[in-house]
Amino acid sequence: MRSVAVALLLPMLLLGACDYYDDPLMTVGGTPAAPEALEASYFAGAVVVYWELGRSWNGEAFRIYSRRISDFDFFLIAEVTNCLDSVCSYEDWNIISNETYEYYVTAIDWDSGIETATDRTVQVAIPDQNPPPAPLGTLVVTLDNANYLMWDSNARISEDFSHYRVYQDSGDGGLILGETDSEGFLDLLAVNGTTYEYFVTSFDTGGHESLGSNRASGTPRPDFHDEWISAFSDNPDQSGFRFQVNDITNPVVDGNDPARHFRLESDGAQWWIVPGPGASIFPSGFPTTALKCGVAADAGCTDISVAPSGAYVTTPLEALDETSYVMDVIGEDGLQHFGVLRAKSLGFNQSGHSIMIFSWAYQLLANNDELGLPPDA
Repeated sequence: MRSVAVALLLPMLLLGACDYYDDPLMTVGGTPAAPEALEASYFAGAVVVYWELGRSWNGEAFRIYSRRISDFDFFLIAEVTNCLDSVCSYEDWNIISNETYEYYVTAIDWDSGIETATDRTVQVAIPDQNPPPAPLGTLVVTLDNANYLMWDSNARISEDFSHYRVYQDSGDGGLILGETDSEGFLDLLAVNGTTYEYFVTSFDTGGHESLGSNRASGTPRPDFHDEWISAFSDNPDQSGFRFQVNDITNPVVDGNDPARHFRLESDGAQWWIVPGPGASIFPSGFPTTALKCGVAADAGCTDISVAPSGAYVTTPLEALDETSYVMDVIGEDGLQHFGVLRAKSLGFNQSGHSIMIFSWAYQLLANNDELGLPPDA
């Protein structure tokens, strides 16, 4: 921004005052106090002109004048009658990229017709108003009562890249969730069992916003770690399991409970996951390094992100260490739900009873197959 003295403007603005006082038939007005502390800056497609009230301001209105520096004359572009806390402003949206504009402000006394100008002009150079590229590859990692969003760094190819803005798609537009300067965002307002759709935009230092990224959705679901159950033959009342919607209800149930989703059986050398009434299991396990990957996961992390399609079975399936198993079960609502359990350790307790230590996740939304990171991520 440049400032230019406006001494040559003042005689022109005050010239009308001499003729005014020479006419005894006209009502004598006053000379308004000149606006002070003139500033202007560009942001997000507009030039904002600021000024302060003169020390003896008496309620006069203000006029804003502007020109491109390539123009000879200034033009009246607006009148302002209200200010807030002694500071006034005006937004000029009628501007063109890669041009420089010059501004000054006057106070006008409507009775006398006298305008008093600021003691200087200000210049503002308008940058290229093209925003950065939109982010690409947005995806959602579903967590327990949270969703984690990730996207690529495509927008950083712009030299003036600044940050990202994350939106939740509400149908009527986007609800702003927050801003970040990294390619990730954790939505802690997400609730288990509800599907949320998101998109992301990028900003440059001039406040220009890109188009939205691809839409990505996720449905948070409970997940728990280091659960354990006993084999049915060793401790029947601690051998059954039922996926739960929260951590309040104990998921470990009697191995004979008709509401169980599975129970653990063992002969001391092998362990089996045995589906309960109305439950079935995908007929093969998946070697994994974690229940879920995504947020701060190791580069080689592997998990089961989506329930596999195909025929699920009701026959027992052998459980192995470091392996994940997907189940198709009936939830409290009587509808189909998917859950995943990952056997962490198969062994024995101090009493010699066979046990399985495992982690698990459960999708609260009926018929939703999301269990973690979306496929092809």
